[in-house]
Amino acid sequence: MVFIVVTPIHAWSQVAREDTTPTTQRPADASGSSYLLVGSDSREGLTAAERKAIGVGGDAEGRRTDSIILVHTPSGSGKPVLISIPRDSFLPIPGHKDNKVNAAFAIGGPSLLVATLEEATGLPIDGYVEIGLGGFAGVVDSLGGVEVCVKNDIKDAKAHIDLKAGCQELDGKNALGYVRARYSDPRGDLGRAERQRQFLGAVMKQAATPSTVLLPWRWWGFTHTATSSVVVGEDTSLLDSYRILSTMRKVSSDQALSLVVPLSSTNTTTRAGSSVIWDDERAGALFTMLREGTPIDSPPEGTDGRPRG
Repeated sequence: MVFIVVTPIHAWSQVAREDTTPTTQRPADASGSSYLLVGSDSREGLTAAERKAIGVGGDAEGRRTDSIILVHTPSGSGKPVLISIPRDSFLPIPGHKDNKVNAAFAIGGPSLLVATLEEATGLPIDGYVEIGLGGFAGVVDSLGGVEVCVKNDIKDAKAHIDLKAGCQELDGKNALGYVRARYSDPRGDLGRAERQRQFLGAVMKQAATPSTVLLPWRWWGFTHTATSSVVVGEDTSLLDSYRILSTMRKVSSDQALSLVVPLSSTNTTTRAGSSVIWDDERAGALFTMLREGTPIDSPPEGTDGRPRG
């Protein structure tokens, strides 16, 4: 029992930290806690052979957002929620012109991304967690694979996968392809975001099973592999991390809601090119509910990823 408790604490002590605090004026305190979970396409730390093995290749340097998820845990009743933020969302970026939200990350890193989403949602971001591509594949392999139910056949050369529909166990390479594929998905980034939320829930479900927790080498491998490629905000605590992971796990058992920020368009031409436009009315209503602590037990109107306009 001591080993089970001490292992994640030891792993957490080795996690990389970064100042993610915005320099802009921040929203007032809100009910519950809100966190930003970012998937980065950083190849940092991966050898050429490892890049080839997981199908990412290339020499892309730096960090770009591959996925952006807002995690909210209520302080009272109601379910916690995962809310996907399309990376092509056209939003005001503090100190810069309106642009796609992933440009905030490219321009000013996590702190500007946090500032952008705080302004867009009116929610204070209480913590930040980022995981890179190689780290994601490693986490899956440390668990001995993760079972996921694939809704439709997926063949995507760019994501290096050829999967048949049905429930199956995916290793790190195929799991990474599954959550990255978008060119083969008629819903593009929205379909990919849905798969990402589904798979995050499956990963945490597997991580909480006796076959992981009660096998010392697997529990140690999972916790330390997970933290080795994670970047967290300087003020993000182990408790914050637990809340994020717990919400991800609850998605797989319908104890948490898996949502998309309400949209009015997924293909509007802007100065930044083809962009995603939020449904201001419905998005505003959703974020007001979260700020005020209104219990949410079922998906609010417009959070299914289908554009209103």
